[in-house]
Amino acid sequence: MKAITFDPGRKDLKIAERPEPRITRPDEVKLRMLKVGVCGTDRERIAEGKAKPPKGFKDIVIGHENMGVVVEAGGGVTSVKAGDLAAFTIRRGCGECTPCNVGRPDMCRTGNYMDRGLSGIDGFNAEYAVDREEYVVKVPEGLGPIGVLLEPMSVVEKAIGESMRLQFARLPDALSSPDWLYGKKALVAGIGNIGLLAALALRLRGAEVYGLDIVESASVRVRWLLGIGGYYIDGRSVKPEKVDEVIGPIDMVVEAAGVPGLEFGLFDTLARDGIYVVAGIPSEEVHGGKVAVNGAELMSRLVRMNLLVFGSVSSAPGHFRAAIDDFIRAEYRWKGHLGKMITAEFDYTDFKGVLTRKDEKEIKSVIKWAA
Repeated sequence: MKAITFDPGRKDLKIAERPEPRITRPDEVKLRMLKVGVCGTDRERIAEGKAKPPKGFKDIVIGHENMGVVVEAGGGVTSVKAGDLAAFTIRRGCGECTPCNVGRPDMCRTGNYMDRGLSGIDGFNAEYAVDREEYVVKVPEGLGPIGVLLEPMSVVEKAIGESMRLQFARLPDALSSPDWLYGKKALVAGIGNIGLLAALALRLRGAEVYGLDIVESASVRVRWLLGIGGYYIDGRSVKPEKVDEVIGPIDMVVEAAGVPGLEFGLFDTLARDGIYVVAGIPSEEVHGGKVAVNGAELMSRLVRMNLLVFGSVSSAPGHFRAAIDDFIRAEYRWKGHLGKMITAEFDYTDFKGVLTRKDEKEIKSVIKWAA
């Protein structure tokens, strides 16, 4: 079968022939790939040559955001059948630690996990993919046009869900309303794909959402944010540490830009008992490795204002299912708007440009494998 492979040693990206995967166990599912999303992580790994091929290979099939149609299921599979739309989750556990052994490889303690399309195991930019039923998530037919967005939304679901649970656990009045976020001010720093999906999740939970970035107010990303009732703050006009002076203290910050200077500056915007989720991973090649920080002032603020800060990465099958629930709610509330996040689709033969550079008008680009 045809697949898009990347050789990190040579930084070589090409269409190659790979053996078509076959079902060999009763709990396996085979998908014919329909669409694979292009992620900033894909582009960074390609640019930096940091992807890790499977054992015995010099190259790796790139791509982790996926959706396909089931063409075959093993005899023991009950959750999907031939003809169903489905997506595979990404992370495969180490098999050594408790989180991985109870279905939470996103919380792996050894670091010996693998991520499909990124580290140690082939991804999904190929005609077919096979994996075990525990890693498959059925996609409702009505979500077919946006099913390829499930993986990035699952990352958001984990971050937002854990934030809520932490606030419920530590704040005495958090359970006095159906949803802690209802009516709260939330700031999303970086309105790329992950940032906008975070804004969507926050709006669905009743938050007043502000997106911070350095793009023109007429850009497609800003228009998408406004379309769900969010507000835009141009970081070129308002310094990150001064945002609270414009809109008031922020109850929750979701940092999705991966810019170190911005990440530290946003601590000043948090209200008392606020929570800060760091979901953006900085690239040293782009942003450098050092940022000057007033450590005493920062630590004093964290303590005096009861601030909570945590990082969140990857996701588990339950987060994919939560993403489906939120997509259904979003489609009911803003019918068709979510699909506008997919701003370009490319045939798999036109892969090279979209995998190596980002168009400034892009929110999410997708590689098509089949109709």
